[in-house]
Amino acid sequence: MDLYADIMIDISHSKLDQTFQYRIPPELVGILEPGDVVELPFGNGNRLKKGYVLRISTALSCPPEKIKTIVRCVTELGGAQSKLITLALWMRDYYGSTTVQALRTVLPFRDKAAAKKKKSVRLAIDMEAAKKQLEELRKKHQTARARLLEALLEEPVLPQEVVTGTLRITQPVLRAMEQMGIIRCESEQVYRTPAVLEQLKMQMNAGNGSAQADLPGENSQSVTGFTLTREQQNAVNTICASLRGTERHTESMSQCKGNASRPGTNATAGTEFLIHGATGSGKTAVYMELIAETLRQGKQAILLIPEISLTYQNVVRFYHAFGDRISILHSRLSQAERYDQFERAKEGEIDVMIGPRSALFTPFESLGLIIIDEEHEPSYKSETTPRYDAREVARKRAALEGAILVLGSATPSLESYYAAKHGKSTLLTMNHRPTGGQLADVTIVDMRRELREGNSSILSRTLLEKIRLHLEQGQQCMLFLNRRGYAGFVSCRSCGHVMKCPHCDVSLSLHQGGRLVCHYCGYTERAVKKCPVCGSPFIGGFKAGTQQIEAVVAAAFPGVRVLRMDADTTRGKDGHAEILRAFGAHEADILIGTQMIVKGHDFPQVALVGALAADLSLNISDFRAAERTYQLLTQAAGRAGRGKIPGEVVIQTYMPEHYAITCSAAQTYEPFYEQEMSYRALSGYPPSGSLMSVHCASPDQERLAAAAGYLARFAGQLAEKYHAVVMGPADEAIAKMKDTYRMVFYIRHKDSKALTSMKNYMEQYIEMNSGFHDIMINFERQD
Repeated sequence: MDLYADIMIDISHSKLDQTFQYRIPPELVGILEPGDVVELPFGNGNRLKKGYVLRISTALSCPPEKIKTIVRCVTELGGAQSKLITLALWMRDYYGSTTVQALRTVLPFRDKAAAKKKKSVRLAIDMEAAKKQLEELRKKHQTARARLLEALLEEPVLPQEVVTGTLRITQPVLRAMEQMGIIRCESEQVYRTPAVLEQLKMQMNAGNGSAQADLPGENSQSVTGFTLTREQQNAVNTICASLRGTERHTESMSQCKGNASRPGTNATAGTEFLIHGATGSGKTAVYMELIAETLRQGKQAILLIPEISLTYQNVVRFYHAFGDRISILHSRLSQAERYDQFERAKEGEIDVMIGPRSALFTPFESLGLIIIDEEHEPSYKSETTPRYDAREVARKRAALEGAILVLGSATPSLESYYAAKHGKSTLLTMNHRPTGGQLADVTIVDMRRELREGNSSILSRTLLEKIRLHLEQGQQCMLFLNRRGYAGFVSCRSCGHVMKCPHCDVSLSLHQGGRLVCHYCGYTERAVKKCPVCGSPFIGGFKAGTQQIEAVVAAAFPGVRVLRMDADTTRGKDGHAEILRAFGAHEADILIGTQMIVKGHDFPQVALVGALAADLSLNISDFRAAERTYQLLTQAAGRAGRGKIPGEVVIQTYMPEHYAITCSAAQTYEPFYEQEMSYRALSGYPPSGSLMSVHCASPDQERLAAAAGYLARFAGQLAEKYHAVVMGPADEAIAKMKDTYRMVFYIRHKDSKALTSMKNYMEQYIEMNSGFHDIMINFERQD
């Protein structure tokens, strides 16, 4: 009986966003599985294309004479592929994209990178025979062959680079001796290992350590080597009870395929956990214990981290605990290195994957645990189609795999905390630091007063004095420049007033031509030269950067060792790791950087953190502005005093009375949550409601404006039926990028399912109207 495969062709075009049926050749019957990548004839010219196998059946869906045959299987992704494809299909429906775009996201290594081979030459005869053969070669004056045989008598297996390099043996000589049966040329595939893992392995081996760590038993000392606090142990016990519990029911394939319901809506408190741990409370130690328990059960774990800069410190800790059973993924690895890490996971060579967003799609056969550290970070949201949120996708994958999902943060996203408060996940709190250290003392400096008293520098007098005192004591300082949103808003340095949209309560952004624009509704007004509140001429955008701060510090403290960590200094492959290693080794006294330096790093010698321009992120054109600011400042404050040295923090701001500033200074979450939730409830923003943004882009500005207008008007008609609210269209915050113009509009509704329905209607409307075919349109969910 013939078998047929439903295949998605690897072409990202909406007209081809459908399956095509192909005959499976006899040699692939019983071998080909859903998830495999195949090569097949496609189109009138029968050009060979690649495609993804989605389903195999005996049913024929079109006339037999039109059925073509698969040529060959290109890659096989292992037993995890069917669940990953199901995940991709759900992402397509929930976030809006073509099937191919979703598959390329979930199965990103469809083109097999060239395998790395380890070649060697092995002696193929016994020693006595080899000695007799050597005498014959010497008599015949075959010196090259004799030289190789002499070396093989001392070392029966030699690397090929030694044979061809040191011994100067040519390929014809090797072929001749192999034909004589004297030697055997061997080739073994080896996986490329990221440089940081190779360095750690060498360090452990040099210290007589083992690169393959033994997991402690259930009742032995913790895998970290330290005694856990009561709060840490409670978190470990609670989650491990669920990990060891009876087998959880996974979502069936039939339920998941094409089902675009929001993930987590059916989650129970036993499958998802939120660890709300103060900065320095030891969340990483808890993660390590949970991973150890997962590995004891013969399952695998994924640890997501938000930034490449966090990879180094995390890998050091986890490598010492789990040895060669871990690997990493991030965008600085080459395509070949990334491919090899996925291959190692598929082959069962590793059990733990650490990395940013893309690590979520590691093809583990028996995934038992997904951890998302610093879950509040916006970097977990993709900027490319499909615009997925890794936290939501992790919930879906955990449901498919029957895995446990753990979210961790000192400053949880409102959505995650709201879910925990309403019983959709289990909330675990950790308020104390294992070292017994206290949270840092925080001083708020009003920069308006600094200006009135004659200090126009970006560094306040208070901060300068504290830097001097801590440097004299041999302690380290970090200066954090909150640049998020610095390029857009306009504020008064005298009174702190910010120019805002009268309709959306978000800041207006300064555009060319002296226009202030709202990126939510499109409201526009002319830029002002004087503050409309106090009349001060000191009104405009923020222009200082990390280089200017470095110059100010160098002038104020000559001879002090300064490191700068920003996009310019971390362009190299290992730029983040080298700067963090140097600062951790106290090769510098002051570290200056943007938000990447305040996320999860642990430097015990840091006694002072200065948050410069703390309120910049309060003025971004985003309803989450206050939340982002609170999170950044609280995380920054958490970098100080993590060791035995008491910590201090200086927050410089033009808005010292704002609740995001005062709550971050107090390092208290509940008061901030309550006040911010009252605002969200009043405005209907998530998590009180759901929000979907529709992004449109085109090189033709006029056509883009027309297309976005038509689509927004159609959305407005749907909004009347669904009782939704449509805002915009307006220019994006960055209205033009790489010669492409960009616009956006927003749809707000209490029910996420209503937004899914509206998205589906809009996709049909886009498909039916040829005017949209050269307009790039994608949807972003903010539930």
